[in-house]
Amino acid sequence: MTLFSDTDLTRNDFLGGRVRLWQPRSGYRAGVDPVLLAATVPATRGHTVLELGCGAGAAVLCLLARVSGLQAVGVELQASYADLARRNAAENDAPLEVVEADLSALPADLKQRQFDYVIANPPYYRAGAHSPAEDAGRSVALGEQTPLELWFDCAAKRLAPRGYLHMIQKADRLPDMLAACAGRLGSVEVLPLAARTGRAAELVILRARKGGKAAFRLHAPLILHAGDRHEKDGESYEPQVSAVLRDGAAMTGFFGQ
Repeated sequence: MTLFSDTDLTRNDFLGGRVRLWQPRSGYRAGVDPVLLAATVPATRGHTVLELGCGAGAAVLCLLARVSGLQAVGVELQASYADLARRNAAENDAPLEVVEADLSALPADLKQRQFDYVIANPPYYRAGAHSPAEDAGRSVALGEQTPLELWFDCAAKRLAPRGYLHMIQKADRLPDMLAACAGRLGSVEVLPLAARTGRAAELVILRARKGGKAAFRLHAPLILHAGDRHEKDGESYEPQVSAVLRDGAAMTGFFGQ
């Protein structure tokens, strides 16, 4: 795959400018989802983190900006996005190692390593359920090529004992996620994300632990926007969500934070 030139890119601020991310103008562009995912991870100095399918690096770089002293690796299938992730890591002075690989065929040296946390924002749509985008990179990022179960299998193998997986997905994929945890991960918790009060959750963040034995826990939905409808131009994020997106705050009250 051809690498991006600067004219193909824009540079966007995340966490109120604490992270600046080069992204393709017309390819897959990160929104708030990977930022929210990163905010739920209660990592502390000295922990190791692996992101599966890191893209240009939004989630893991937001986590590294919030928590100093982490060791992080990102795995990315597409060469152009892996190259962007390396550039973004360097320009944000972030200790991120980027490995270009298919998660179903990781390099031998990476298979020898284990991590305290694995994070992932897999493609949201089942194979064949999403119309292909004109941009090939966007199609790969949104449309499932590697079955979701294999994401869980890879995560479970790379987690250290008692380590945690954090994954964001569409709410209608939750049955698939729970099925994939069976026999691999336990102590499952699910945080639904709803746009507004009274709306059904469109996304969920799942956390599961390697070797975990605790009962399943379904959290109350996190409401992203104030009010029951959009009434005016501009942002309407709830204060906690705004603090995450603009100030790099942790998502407190969930998953041990």
